[in-house]
Amino acid sequence: MSTREWTVAEAKAKFSELIEQARTRGPQTITRHGRITAVVISPAEWQKKVKRKGNLAEFFAASPLRASGLRIERAKDRARDLDL
Repeated sequence: MSTREWTVAEAKAKFSELIEQARTRGPQTITRHGRITAVVISPAEWQKKVKRKGNLAEFFAASPLRASGLRIERAKDRARDLDL
């Protein structure tokens, strides 16, 4: 995997190559005035980043706080009056 740094001007001029490099060689960084402004990645890499990892119940079941004995109770205060 070879990440390359592109200036905005290079990225504009060689957009097709930039996309191909992201697909075959990994994330490609775009800079403006020496600062990273964007990263182009392949669709496969994007799917790995955004893929859901389980559901909410599994998240809470796997929590290290589950066996901590922590007890959270709902406040018994009256609801506030709101002017709508």
